[in-house]
Amino acid sequence: MPDIATPSVAAVAVEFPPHRHSQDEVISALADFAGPEFRRFAATSGVATRQLALPLSQYRQLSGFTEANDAYLDIALELGERALSSALATAGMKPSEIDVVFSTTVTGLTVPSLEGRLVTRMGLRPDVKRVPLFGLGCVAGAAGMARVHDYLRAFPDQVAALLAIELCSLTVQREDISLANLVASSLFGDGAAAVIATGVGRAPAGPKLVATRSRTYPDTEDVLGWDIGSDGFRIVLSAEIATVVEKYLGEDVRLFLADHGLTTDDISTWIVHAAGPKVIDAVQDALDLPADALKSTRNSLRDNGNLSSVSVLDILHGAMADPPPPGSVGLMIAMGPGFSSELVLLSW
Repeated sequence: MPDIATPSVAAVAVEFPPHRHSQDEVISALADFAGPEFRRFAATSGVATRQLALPLSQYRQLSGFTEANDAYLDIALELGERALSSALATAGMKPSEIDVVFSTTVTGLTVPSLEGRLVTRMGLRPDVKRVPLFGLGCVAGAAGMARVHDYLRAFPDQVAALLAIELCSLTVQREDISLANLVASSLFGDGAAAVIATGVGRAPAGPKLVATRSRTYPDTEDVLGWDIGSDGFRIVLSAEIATVVEKYLGEDVRLFLADHGLTTDDISTWIVHAAGPKVIDAVQDALDLPADALKSTRNSLRDNGNLSSVSVLDILHGAMADPPPPGSVGLMIAMGPGFSSELVLLSW
C-alpha cells in the first residue's frame, strides 16, 4: 500500500499543564456562573479529569481577554517547548535537524506565532520554514499531519515537526450562559503535542503516512467555530454536528479507503478526535464499527477532556507507545470548523 515516497512518523510527545482536576472540582468552580444546568451537561460529558492551564481559583480573577491571552502566551510557549523537546529526544534528533515546523492553535492569538517565538528559544535553525495554522480548530491535528505528509513527499530528505497547543480553559466566557458555552465548558481540556516526521530519504522509525483527504461540507459555516470580540473567544457549537457527521462521514471514509483497496474492516487502529460522546457515537454509527473500536478515543476524552487539535495526537501517542502488529492499517479522523473533516491513512 505505501509507495516509495511515503513519509514516516518518528516520534509523538504530549505534555499537559500541572493543574489536574476532577470533573466534580471543575463543576464546583464554574457553578457560580454556569448554574444548575451545567452540572447536568458535565455529568454526561464522558470527562472524568482534565488538566488546566491555571489553578481553578485563578480563573475568576482573569479580568478579560487581554489578561487571558497573556497567560495563554506564557503557558503555551512553556508547554510547546516541553512537547517539542520530548519528541525530539524520542526521535534521537536535535532542534537544528528540523527543516519545517507546522504549528496549530485556536485558543489564543500571538504574532509572531508560537513556533516563531520558539526558534531562538529552542535552537531551531534560522532558516527553518514556519507554517502557522490558525482557525482549523479541532480538525487541525489531523490536518497538520496531512500537510506534513504533503510536504515530506515533496522534500523526502527533510524532517518536519508539527506542534499543536490548545489552552481551551482560557477561553471560558463567564458571562455567557448559552447552551453552547455550558457544553463546551463541560468538555474541553488543555494540552500540547509535538510530532516529528521524516521523509523517505531518512531512516523510517514509526508508522507511515500513506495518504490524506480533506473535506469541507456545504452550508455548515455556523456549525462550529468562534465569535471573536472584546471578551475574547465565544464558542459557536451547534447541536447539528452529530447530524453532519452521520450525513457525510461514512461515505467519505468508505470512498477514501476504497481508493486504496481497503474497507473499514481492514482498519485495526482508529485514531478519532475525542469530540464528545454524541459525536463519537455518530462516528461509530456512521462507520458501523464494533463497540470497542473507539476505546482509545473515549479514554482520551475521559482522562483529558476534548483537547481540540491536540486530541488525535494524544491518541496517536498512545498507538505509538503500544503499536499494532506490523502490516496493520490505521485511520486518523478529525472534524472541525468549516464544517470540515480530515482523513489520514497510516500503516505499521
